[in-house]
Amino acid sequence: MTSPNLLNVGVKAGAVLLGALGALVAQADGHGPAFGLATPTLARGQWSSDTMAIQVNGDMGSSLKFRQLLSYGVTEDLQVNLSFPLGRSGEEGMLTGSRGGGSMMGAADTVEVSLQWRFHRKASAIGSRHESALFFGVSEPTDDAPGGLEPGTGFTLAAVTGYASRTTYWWLGAGAQTYASRDNARLGNLYYASAVFGWRPPLFQHDYPKPDWRLFVESVYEKSERHRVDRQLMPDSGGEKLLVGPSVLGLYGHWGIEGGIMWPVTQSLNGSQPEESYRAKVVFTYWF
Repeated sequence: MTSPNLLNVGVKAGAVLLGALGALVAQADGHGPAFGLATPTLARGQWSSDTMAIQVNGDMGSSLKFRQLLSYGVTEDLQVNLSFPLGRSGEEGMLTGSRGGGSMMGAADTVEVSLQWRFHRKASAIGSRHESALFFGVSEPTDDAPGGLEPGTGFTLAAVTGYASRTTYWWLGAGAQTYASRDNARLGNLYYASAVFGWRPPLFQHDYPKPDWRLFVESVYEKSERHRVDRQLMPDSGGEKLLVGPSVLGLYGHWGIEGGIMWPVTQSLNGSQPEESYRAKVVFTYWF
């Protein structure tokens, strides 16, 4: 016959295990799209590691860059991020004028520290919520920009609002990035906006240990101003792009994998600059 003490220990252990699994589910629910801005944050005291590869192919070759993002949940609604480059290959300049992703992983060769604050959250029904968040980041370059420019310290500010449920998701966001002057040169300001719609197929509307897959359609608009050298505008810099494409997110326990591709719908670049033919991204995530 099982003793009452042993039974109590078993019940408590089961509760701890369920709580841990619930934390993993919360982490999984907190991951957003590949390219657009989103509102989810980590739970208090939790960490995540995102390793990103992003490739841009254009009419003058391709560029492949790798970045690492480490995130920590200070509170349920406040997250701090650190991202840094892991390497690159191919043509320089293909990722100029791009943030590289909604997780604030700047595509340039910079080290960036950022904060994500989810300042609004309202449950509209069981399993669904409306929420809004702000992003603020500071970056420092580790290499020269295309054309031999030495970028100054960068600052980014963005806002996003949206809706999340067990079936559908959407987010609308916009932001701006500016740079300080350095050695009489200054990179042009970058303005960006994103719209995301997501769907969780009924087949995958289950909790761990079953796999969780989500499909997204994403759109990103980017407008970059011309660079300045000795107060003179550089003719072969700046312009506008609008890109659209699908992405997919897979989650299982501690692990996540995400991939997406975007194609330009329109792009208008100043002077002589390489045009994009596509932008692809893969992210491997681990929660701990």
